[in-house]
Amino acid sequence: MNVYEIGSMEEKLSSNRYPGRGIVLGLTPDGKQSVAAYFIMGRSVNSRNRVFAMEPDGIRTEAYDPGKMEDPSLIIYHPVRQLGRALIVTNGDQTDTIREFLEKGKTMEEALRTRKFEHDGPNWTPRISGLLSPDGSYKMSILKASDPEGKGCNRYTYDYDPIPGLGHFLHTYVCDGNPVIPTFLGEPERVAIPQDMDLFVETLWNNLNEDNKISLFVRYTDLTTGEYRQKVINRYE
Repeated sequence: MNVYEIGSMEEKLSSNRYPGRGIVLGLTPDGKQSVAAYFIMGRSVNSRNRVFAMEPDGIRTEAYDPGKMEDPSLIIYHPVRQLGRALIVTNGDQTDTIREFLEKGKTMEEALRTRKFEHDGPNWTPRISGLLSPDGSYKMSILKASDPEGKGCNRYTYDYDPIPGLGHFLHTYVCDGNPVIPTFLGEPERVAIPQDMDLFVETLWNNLNEDNKISLFVRYTDLTTGEYRQKVINRYE
């Protein structure tokens, strides 16, 4: 077994009907640009009724058809928010919790000590979070139920030095499931990061399951200048 093997996002997505929500953070092969990606998928009508909308400091989710919105508590939030030259990426409103703590000089870990997995038993969807620093280093975190009843919470944080061409992929579910969707296991997965942003966008979007994919965000940031390119794709646009 090669523990340093680097997988492809094409293979990981095409072979998994339902990874749920996913974060990818990493560095381009030339070592000059940090990379962040976030996608959402959905199985229910309420979960699928969403689009990514651009904000001055990132993106937010909003209802595609407000008339079909049922419970907004777990599906309407800011997945991506910028703080200075740092970028916060999460699958819930813990984005704002992390930002508030960082503004006070505290850490992402301290922020997430105040949070736990989502209250959607029996799935207990994990809260996944990422923090991309101006130098290209990054942290990834997952908050998971420690038991089937959702009585306890396990919190895991991974801290990565930037390595050219390498990224890490963290998602909420191992695969699709019925009635319970199995939550992600182990460390974030090592994946290859391409130099070309448009190629990465195409790879991610085209390999997400056609029935379940909803929206995708990708940003490439120049580590020297802080300037970035980004793209959003919504299924319902």
